[in-house]
Amino acid sequence: MADIVRRTDPAFLRQLQGYGLTTAKLLYHMPDYPHLLQEFIWQDYDQAPDYPVLKRFLAFWKREIEGALHTVTIAHQKLITPAEIRLVDTEFRLN
Repeated sequence: MADIVRRTDPAFLRQLQGYGLTTAKLLYHMPDYPHLLQEFIWQDYDQAPDYPVLKRFLAFWKREIEGALHTVTIAHQKLITPAEIRLVDTEFRLN
C-alpha cells in the first residue's frame, strides 16, 4: 500500500484530502507607475474557505514584491467530490 501512495500524483492526493483548485486574480499597482494597474494570475491547490496557501502567497507578496495590491479576486473549485469516488468490492478477471 505504501508503494501505491509513493507512486500516486501528489496533486491527486491533495485533492483527496479536500484541496481544490484555487485561482486568484491580483490587480496591483506597478512600482514605477503607481497610477497603472497590472494583472497577475495565481493558481494552486488550496482549502476553502480559509485558503491557507493563498494567504501564505499574499503574505510573501506584501513582504517581497514592490507592487501594492489593489484587488484580489478568488475562484475555487473542488475537483473531486465524495460522490465521484467509489470503492470496488468485486473484481472479475477474464483469462
